[in-house]
Amino acid sequence: MSQFDNDIEPNIIDDKMVQEAIEELCPEDLKLAKGEAINFKDVTELQLSFRNILQIDSLWQFENLTKLQLDNNIIEKIEGLESLVHLVWLDLSFNNIEVIEGLDTLVRLQDLSLSNNRISKLEHMDTLQELQIFSIGKNNLTTLEDVVYLRRFQSLRMLNLTGNPLCEDERYTLFVVAHLPALVYLDFKLVNDSTREAALLKYQHLTELLELEEAEALAQLKEEQAKQKELEHHTAAFVEHLNGSFLFEDLYADDPEAAKLAYLPGVGDLLQTYREEFVLVCENLFNYGLQEHEKREAEVSSFCESLHEALMANQRENRKIILDFESRNSRRLDEIHNASSYDIAESKRAESKEDILQLSEALMTLEMLITDQLECRALENRHHERLQEICITTLEKSVKNELEEDLPDDVRTLLVDKTTIVKALNTSHGIRLLKINKRESDILCSTYRWQASVTEKAFQNEIDRNRECIKKILQYIDTLQEELENITIMEPMQ
Repeated sequence: MSQFDNDIEPNIIDDKMVQEAIEELCPEDLKLAKGEAINFKDVTELQLSFRNILQIDSLWQFENLTKLQLDNNIIEKIEGLESLVHLVWLDLSFNNIEVIEGLDTLVRLQDLSLSNNRISKLEHMDTLQELQIFSIGKNNLTTLEDVVYLRRFQSLRMLNLTGNPLCEDERYTLFVVAHLPALVYLDFKLVNDSTREAALLKYQHLTELLELEEAEALAQLKEEQAKQKELEHHTAAFVEHLNGSFLFEDLYADDPEAAKLAYLPGVGDLLQTYREEFVLVCENLFNYGLQEHEKREAEVSSFCESLHEALMANQRENRKIILDFESRNSRRLDEIHNASSYDIAESKRAESKEDILQLSEALMTLEMLITDQLECRALENRHHERLQEICITTLEKSVKNELEEDLPDDVRTLLVDKTTIVKALNTSHGIRLLKINKRESDILCSTYRWQASVTEKAFQNEIDRNRECIKKILQYIDTLQEELENITIMEPMQ
């Protein structure tokens, strides 16, 4: 806070302040009376200028805000704006802000003013891809090359940097225009064609290199996004990381005994065979999982279509029943009004009541009518049996000093006796079986969760629709009954 600010009573945004600000603005669409409670969700514009605000707070309720003015305060940090995801226009000029931050969620922001602050670096704005107007004049930006950061904003058309130290650089105008070719206005002046041509000519060697680097970065980003999308597809099919050797490598990731046993003669070939067979099983399971995923998606789509058709048929039947009733009811109301005697009118009213009751029952009745294990385990067991045979044979040769291979000391410690080697084998086997079982369990649980979520969602949607429909039916019946009761039947004059 500056020395000037020391004499100012600092404020923090609270409900009372925003209430007063809205009442002062008093937009027509809110139709506010003095002191009346305000639904902050209805507010789209908020002006909090010149209020000695030190800290931004209590704005989370303004979820539909599109324009926010916080200029001419003593704010030191950009914060508390996370929930304002619909914000298009933000003014934080004339404050004490030193760092650009806290803007990550404002992805719709088009106009941003940070002029007259203490900012020394352009940063932390990557998500503002719709930014068109950016004013950051009279700050502490000193490095001309920092302007290159703004190239990521493809929609940027107006930029104000005037009053920053970097503007004193003789290269300033041409450098900025060259690196921001889509810019229309710089420091409130139109960028003319001659300036643009001169800038391009002077800095073409730099911009061409940047364009090449950006193209490579974009290609890499697209590749990563494609991989991520592919992984998400595999995850949705519950077969992520099964298209390759990932699961096999994971079996041995935490198995020190297996690493020792791999030195035994013949184990290398056995392990390679096991790997090839295991990976083949995983790939078969992967392809099967993708096919099943497509079937599930098709089944869900078919279910939704069938449900939609049933609802449409239900609504058509509803309309037919109501139209038939309204036709009868209209005739009966006329008969009541034109009845020649009180008794006849009361009889017709009773018939209408019975008809309304039958209508209610018909509508309610109509509404109520809507309403394998992995092969990997077998492979592992066979591999374990073959590995055990090799280990016992190796142990027998070791006892007879007939081993030709020079084994590491930690491997020879396993060849003490049969109990030791079998224990090591079983430990290694148990680790791998545990991981295979977990992967199988994950697939089954994911399948069950998916099935339950689809069913639950459909069921809940139908419950919500059903409740709303019943509510409308009851309101309609109440209206009919009230209309019937309000008919006054006069006793005929004697």
